[in-house]
Amino acid sequence: MASVILSAAPSSGLRYKQCVIPRHQALLWLHTRDHRLVSCRIAKAYRRDGPVERNVVCKARRAPDEGFVSNAALRLVLWSMTGFYAVWLFILPYAPGDPAWAIDQETLSMLFQLSLNFFFVLPIANAAGFHVVTAPVVHPAAEALFNIVMGWTLLFGPIIFSDARNNRFKGSLEALWAGQWFLTNAFLIPYMAIRLNEQVPTKSQSPSKFCQAALSAAKPIALVGGIVGALSIAWGLGGRPDAGFGNIVDRWNYFLHYIGTDRVAYAFLWDVFLYSIFQVWLVQSNLKKVEGLRMRKMVSLLSYVPYVGSVAYLWGLASEIPEMTMSQENLPEESK
Repeated sequence: MASVILSAAPSSGLRYKQCVIPRHQALLWLHTRDHRLVSCRIAKAYRRDGPVERNVVCKARRAPDEGFVSNAALRLVLWSMTGFYAVWLFILPYAPGDPAWAIDQETLSMLFQLSLNFFFVLPIANAAGFHVVTAPVVHPAAEALFNIVMGWTLLFGPIIFSDARNNRFKGSLEALWAGQWFLTNAFLIPYMAIRLNEQVPTKSQSPSKFCQAALSAAKPIALVGGIVGALSIAWGLGGRPDAGFGNIVDRWNYFLHYIGTDRVAYAFLWDVFLYSIFQVWLVQSNLKKVEGLRMRKMVSLLSYVPYVGSVAYLWGLASEIPEMTMSQENLPEESK
């Protein structure tokens, strides 16, 4: 396989890439490195101790930043947002509820009870007659908000693992997702900033077995996430009908009071807002990984619907995402 050469166009200064790589890898290789295809032709076919392998010569131009805002400006906004998110929600006393350094026992107890009712497993088990552990009785509106955020966090794992730009993140994607379960956007916002970094030529790393397993289970994860989301809404509106939580209006009034007086609930509201933005961003950036043109169009439309777009993307994700690995000697070299 020939080396990949990065050279400069003589007049405009635009950066072009010419490479000779196996035909089935060409387009994806260029796409994952933010290059737009200019031309492509079959170079040669040869036999290397096996069937004939067809190679192609591709010429591509580095894709410009989309929209009116450059990646550098977006990175600045996202890193600023990271600081604001941490300081406003965890440190300063001005947001509703108590900051992390002054959190009271009631809030901690509420958070513990919500965690016990994670994905409504205990309430459903108790309703089915299993009482090994009794589910704490928590207001359904609070349970709904908690489980929507947790269900969405579940969906974001495979979305990040399938992101074409996740190779900019040099840490562990598994650790990133694990941290997201506890501090949500305190981990996701920095990732969104890092993924905008320029690609630095390094030896490609294959996805870990955990990431591959999560991507292989994209449809089951989408199904679980979809069920949790739908159940959360239904539970918030009508869950625990005999526990004295009132009708829909009463529950809505409680919800408004809850997010206006509890720091954790207020933070969850921020999470829903930010997840909605990052869902559109990530799904639209990776639409080519959705299988089938019709499904791709539907996912593109649904990406603007909070939560639903994440479920649709994972459901339509191609069952096999080709791995793009290149040996060290085939890495791009910038011409002088």
